[in-house]
Amino acid sequence: MARQSFTKTAYENPDDFIYGKSPYPVTLRNNMAIGGGEIYPEINFTLPPMLITKDSMAEVVRNYREMMTGICERARELYVPGFVVEIETLPPMTFNPEWGIEVCKTVTDVIKEYEARYGVKCALRITPNDIREGSDLEHMWHGRHWDAILKTFEGCAAAGADFLAIESVGGKEVHDEAIMYCDIKKSIFALSVLGCRDMERLWTEIVKIADRTGSVASGDTACGFANTAMVLADKKYIPRVFAAAVRVVSAVRSLVAVECGAKGPHKDCGYEGVYVKAITGTPISMEGRTAACAHLSPVGNIAACVADLWSNESIQNIKLLSGMAPVVSFEQLIYDCRLMNTAAAKGHKSALFLRDLHADSDGDLDPQAYVLRPDVVLAISNELVKTEGDYNRSKKAALLAFSHMQKAHDEGLLLLDDKEQTWLETLAYTVDNMPKDAGEFTEEMFGELENTDLGKYDL
Repeated sequence: MARQSFTKTAYENPDDFIYGKSPYPVTLRNNMAIGGGEIYPEINFTLPPMLITKDSMAEVVRNYREMMTGICERARELYVPGFVVEIETLPPMTFNPEWGIEVCKTVTDVIKEYEARYGVKCALRITPNDIREGSDLEHMWHGRHWDAILKTFEGCAAAGADFLAIESVGGKEVHDEAIMYCDIKKSIFALSVLGCRDMERLWTEIVKIADRTGSVASGDTACGFANTAMVLADKKYIPRVFAAAVRVVSAVRSLVAVECGAKGPHKDCGYEGVYVKAITGTPISMEGRTAACAHLSPVGNIAACVADLWSNESIQNIKLLSGMAPVVSFEQLIYDCRLMNTAAAKGHKSALFLRDLHADSDGDLDPQAYVLRPDVVLAISNELVKTEGDYNRSKKAALLAFSHMQKAHDEGLLLLDDKEQTWLETLAYTVDNMPKDAGEFTEEMFGELENTDLGKYDL
């Protein structure tokens, strides 16, 4: 399947680049329109600490039924017009597809019950865990790991999942090392050569499954790449400017899903989704302050600027003072969305004012937030679409990120300490001197990856 080429951004007027609206909304069978003018909550939950085995599956299913029932009940009590629930299967549920499919069916049954009895509108996103890691992996695109993932997708779609998504890991083994040493060349190789190569193969298959089953191929996320960098930067293990550049480069990788036919919404933990929306016009899910239950970040408010779904990342089914944690997290999402929708209902100027408050409250304090500003995202995206090829586009993404961060700091719009400025200059110099040709770059990197089995990527 040929990849679609995006040669211009989806937005001419920056004021149209806003939460709750996208040029190409996704409308579901229950008439929910993601990106159609209203921002909806997307709740993500997971099991409490427990083993997942054949013997414990009854308890696993009970937990998911309890979580989904509590969430649907709270949606009814708080008059939620619609919401999305995401189930990220845990590794045993993908290695044993029938377990993941059973969980999917359990959640779907609760959704159907509440829609029939109370008119509660809900859509289900299924995200099989990408298990293609470890010493026993035969190949990225064939063998038992690959087969189990596709079987999980197929079975969950047949069981009623509306959206198909994944946090794919192609290139992650190389990128983990790149982050450890702040090696921007190796990061770009992992994301643009290995990552994009894997994305094309993987998403071609996911789109085929969606077409066969009537589900929607939604989107991927560079969580294992850019979020790993973000969390380590937050702990001061690596420079923030490095993590910010990785975020922008990761957009090129995540864009491949849409180029292969994904329709959105892009997945929540991929903060690079703002670039995907800017370039393609597809709706996106985002997470920010409400994701603190899963990880800390410097982008709690700015992440909401152009979101079409507002998510919490993931929360375990444990008891808090007020109730079970997934229900508590869901309520927080509901009130955030209610505020944003109320602002939009008062007129476009009110919605823009709230969008810009979200941006301004975070944007000058951390480079990782600055590169998510709507104006910066559109400026970088307008240049990215002029560049062809995954490698050259990724290299361009890094250089644009560095130049925007430097300019913002020089103008007093972005706070960078002396150490961050030194890293910024060093990283920019490194990228600027990388080969212009993707083949030459790949050959050069082979010598630095002697311990990586690139045969698993057919290289």
